[in-house]
Amino acid sequence: MNVSWDSWLNLFICLLLCATGALSQDFQLQPLNSSVLQGSDARFNATVHGEWQVMTWHVKGFLVLSVSTRTGFNVTSSSEQFSARYCSNGDVDCVEFTIHNVTRSQAGPVTCIVLGEYGSKTAQLQVQESGTVSIMGGNVTAVQDDQVEFQCMTSGWFPAPNISWSLNGEPASSSLYNTTNTPDGDAFNSTSVLTFQAVRNTTVVCWVTVPTLPNPISSSSFLAVVPKPPNWTVLIAVVVSFGSAGLLVLLIYGIIFCCRRRKEKKSNYQDEMTKRVRTQSQISAVSVPGQRQGQVNAAYVMEGQTNVAPSEHSDSGFSQTNGNELPDVVNSNQRENDYKIAYNTLDEPGFRKHRHVTIV
Repeated sequence: MNVSWDSWLNLFICLLLCATGALSQDFQLQPLNSSVLQGSDARFNATVHGEWQVMTWHVKGFLVLSVSTRTGFNVTSSSEQFSARYCSNGDVDCVEFTIHNVTRSQAGPVTCIVLGEYGSKTAQLQVQESGTVSIMGGNVTAVQDDQVEFQCMTSGWFPAPNISWSLNGEPASSSLYNTTNTPDGDAFNSTSVLTFQAVRNTTVVCWVTVPTLPNPISSSSFLAVVPKPPNWTVLIAVVVSFGSAGLLVLLIYGIIFCCRRRKEKKSNYQDEMTKRVRTQSQISAVSVPGQRQGQVNAAYVMEGQTNVAPSEHSDSGFSQTNGNELPDVVNSNQRENDYKIAYNTLDEPGFRKHRHVTIV
């Protein structure tokens, strides 16, 4: 069975510590908790009060570097990735241990052991990792006052990153976005969704960081806002409303106009009927059928009467009576004809003219 030199050295140190007893309080290790970004350097300082000869450094239980002061400051390292620097201030000796280009696999306990009465000290190393970030979809064009959504995707981060947004250089309210983190092996993938109302052209930036990252990593997108098209629905509603109101006014006016015309016609008809009744009443008052009045026809000759006054014949061959008698007969007949014409006019819608000639 082959045993490595590191194993024999660790065993020797443990036996030495057990033999020496209690740990000394004159030995300190700083910092006890260190977080660094992958690819950067991790540094630890060991301060020893008093004299010491051998110091060893272990990463995750593996011896990676030893320091000896027996013949000066001698450093033995297992790799160029590990180094040590001596610093002294009077009676206080300081050794700075550095891990260059640290990786995620080296995260864990870092132990410093000082041989003698000093014992050992252990610190914890955390290695963080930055990944990728991008806003999906690129630049966006939206109508004014519409709701827009931006999605920021990250991958390969450890621990889960902190994601924030900015709009035109101003931090966005945390109420406008939500973030979910999903483990992916020994890293995290994250999704952050930002939703807000499109008001004006906006530069949208997604910021992603972890505590050890000097500057956040970002991805940006541009929102172009176009004016809202006219709302034809509102315009049509307004036109229809005014049109309906106008039609209603015209309808009311037409009804009023028709009622007035009808009333006027009825009034005219009543007036006409009143005039006709009045005329008929006047005519009835003048001459009532069966009670006609006239003058006695002096030219009438009773049948059998022979004493007739001599008459004169005119050139037309008609016999004429005495000039004093004929006008009475003519006047009587003329009035009778006038009455007949009046009655025919009232009883019939279209009256006929009657001419009556009385020959005496």
